[in-house]
Amino acid sequence: MNGSRRVLPTEIADTLRERIRTGQLRAGERLPTQAELAEEFGVERATVRQALLALQQDGLLGNVTKGSPPRIAEPAPAHDEPQPTMVALAPRLTEAFSAPHVRVDAACLTAESLIPALGEPLRMIHEGRIRPERVDVRILLPSRDINLAFPVPVDVHGDDDAVHQRWLAMRNAQGQVLQYNLQALRSTHDIDVQVHFRALPFTPPAKLYLLNGTEALFAYYMIARREEPTDSGTLEMYDTLGSASLLFSFEKRAGQRDAAFVEQSQKWFDALWETITTDLTLS
Repeated sequence: MNGSRRVLPTEIADTLRERIRTGQLRAGERLPTQAELAEEFGVERATVRQALLALQQDGLLGNVTKGSPPRIAEPAPAHDEPQPTMVALAPRLTEAFSAPHVRVDAACLTAESLIPALGEPLRMIHEGRIRPERVDVRILLPSRDINLAFPVPVDVHGDDDAVHQRWLAMRNAQGQVLQYNLQALRSTHDIDVQVHFRALPFTPPAKLYLLNGTEALFAYYMIARREEPTDSGTLEMYDTLGSASLLFSFEKRAGQRDAAFVEQSQKWFDALWETITTDLTLS
């Protein structure tokens, strides 16, 4: 390490995380002592300890104490088999809301699955069973100005505007309900809540939920033909079966492969949020 500047705990954690990911440090092995790591990186032991605690929070290390060096954690047991989004999302969100600082990032077509899934953690907050100090939610939804890949009319000469307006009304209404339900926690429980939306310039082929930076939930949008009655007739469209899509869980603590998926998914989301997406107004 270059001794001309102060090395940060995050840099040490990133270096050790990469050694674990590439297999230089294997599950069950002990790390070098804090004194040895402090000498290697040219820092105080307190800086090393901060880095190790960050890795412990990620589930990559065993108990970090002042005694013997911690061991690289064994992969956590895998979750149950993938389940439909409507079944699997609520318990994962409930667990995420048990943390002091809740961070939820979502990229999806609408908030259809998020609203009912948030019902359980919100109920537990109102019952006083959990109480996060802060909740940050960021949601990426398709822009109203793009030609959606789905939903679209079955007939290429069908009423595309009616199908689009139906989706847009759902996107806006569900987003507003989600925002209201979460922001109500400010007045009812004095929880610092921030909810932000941005508009995607494309139709997401899958939905992604990132929970507290430690878990990624991923599901493909399955397209099916469906009909919906309207005042002027019946809309025949190709639409998604979002709530029935199987949700796959990837956790940082479950091993190097899952950890890499979570990290890359978070980088993908952050890159979209900071670059090609635009401000979104739910109206």
